[in-house]
Amino acid sequence: MAKHGKKYDKAREKVDREKKYELEEAVDLVVETKTAKFDETVDLAAKLGVNPRHADQMVRGAVVLPHGTGKSVKVLVFAKGEKMEEALEAGADYAGEDEFVEKVQNGWVDFDKAVATPDMMGKVGRLGKVLGPRGLMPNPKVGTVTFDVGKAVSELKAGKVEYRVDKAGIIHAPVGKVSFGKEKLQENVKAFFEELWKKKPQSAKGAYFKSVTLSTTMGPGIKLEPANIMTFLVK
Repeated sequence: MAKHGKKYDKAREKVDREKKYELEEAVDLVVETKTAKFDETVDLAAKLGVNPRHADQMVRGAVVLPHGTGKSVKVLVFAKGEKMEEALEAGADYAGEDEFVEKVQNGWVDFDKAVATPDMMGKVGRLGKVLGPRGLMPNPKVGTVTFDVGKAVSELKAGKVEYRVDKAGIIHAPVGKVSFGKEKLQENVKAFFEELWKKKPQSAKGAYFKSVTLSTTMGPGIKLEPANIMTFLVK
């Protein structure tokens, strides 16, 4: 059994392990139970009532949170000509074509997100062995394969979060920093759930949100009441 420090144990005492909290109360506890000196990330884990083994129940996408994630994101754009200039003007850290394809082929991955114009995917597709395992491969389903590179870069810089249900039917995502405060964190969490609700597969039966937990990087998990989540989703 894992051992925790005194700060964690003290924070854990504030959380009722059996209780499922309403969103406002859960966010209050998340802020109160932070244990680290650095600005901890607030993470959300949601187990969905889907079977990811069925293609029509694979839940994935991306959402721009109202207040971002609080994380600085390095963006690489595979583009040429005017689109390369557009990407740089929008704030891309790197933009270009063959020179960056070659760098990545040689193992360079000093970036957090990658965007590509459709006409570059013939070359970018060859980088699957490097980009794929790191979750960096541009994908049209999350808006990172597009000719609208300016918008794509702006959204990523603003805190766009990509998500994908895993084999166990769980989605993990960052929803902000402790320093955001309770109001901004609540708004980010609500926006994320609204996005997930829009992506509910028609073939999914029963409760969609099976269980939900919020936690900070170093803090204890706090369970949310799924029924409370539905109160602001179904209007």
